[in-house]
Amino acid sequence: MPNRTSHLSPARPAAAGPRPARSGFCGGPAPILASAVLWGTTGTAATLAPGGAPAAAIGCAGLALGGILLFLTSRGARSLPAACTGRERWLLVPGALAVAGYPVTFYPAVARTGVAVATVIALGSAPVFAGLLSWLGGRARPTARWTAATAAAVLGCTLLVLGPELAGRATPMDLTGVALAACAGLSYALYSLIGGRLITHGHPSGAVMGVLFGAAGLLVLPLVLFAGPHWLATARGASVAVYLALFTVCLAYRLFGHGLRRTPASLATSLTLAEPAVAAVLGVTVLGERLPAASWSGLAVLALGLVLLAFPGNRGR
Repeated sequence: MPNRTSHLSPARPAAAGPRPARSGFCGGPAPILASAVLWGTTGTAATLAPGGAPAAAIGCAGLALGGILLFLTSRGARSLPAACTGRERWLLVPGALAVAGYPVTFYPAVARTGVAVATVIALGSAPVFAGLLSWLGGRARPTARWTAATAAAVLGCTLLVLGPELAGRATPMDLTGVALAACAGLSYALYSLIGGRLITHGHPSGAVMGVLFGAAGLLVLPLVLFAGPHWLATARGASVAVYLALFTVCLAYRLFGHGLRRTPASLATSLTLAEPAVAAVLGVTVLGERLPAASWSGLAVLALGLVLLAFPGNRGR
């Protein structure tokens, strides 16, 4: 699940299409952070779903409806496969599979390990996977600033979501759930990198996100039907699914794709560590939850890491 004065400076191909003229915070990090804010509302929204709704079905229903809607409303999405080179066209396949893989692995991980552990492993591992994949692909080399800022953000995220466990309410660790959460982090990093590469090659960000998420929506649709869609027939269930589709998929990933035009995917995945911070604040203000001192300390460290990532200074590429 990125910056133009890059912490991880991608080797932009000579054939890359033109980028928007706007630069700076509002051109890259701001849309990424806005998408993270929207994603941070998913947990609160999911609590409003009917009690019998399977966790994985809620996420997949949002992706199915939102992904197809994103495809239908994105200019150039229908013609993108024909506009791609043969190699780019093949990238669309693992990209769509990675998008579909996130809810399929993340929500079962939540069911096995709890929200806190699954969130910190998935979101904390995503920027690491993105940095390593980008480095191994020869497109970027991690800098000291990116490494330090990402480490601070991951540490802050860990303290934030694991604060209650650190305060003495620990639960046994489920290794299968841990592995599923790590797979979710890998899925997020992979589709961020693939989407970012297609966008830097000159393809419209909306079209790229539309194709990836539209195809992924079709892939997870059978899972929604198999899990039992009866909860979608209720007013609460339908409202939750529509909200997730419109705001946390359609709008959020349109913003995310726009941000990837000016932000390396490795930095984008680090910036989206803002998601658990938003979820924690909503939990306190909306759901009446209480955070221990360790969580508040983590929120401060996470905020510092995000500031370092979003405002990297005036160094060139």
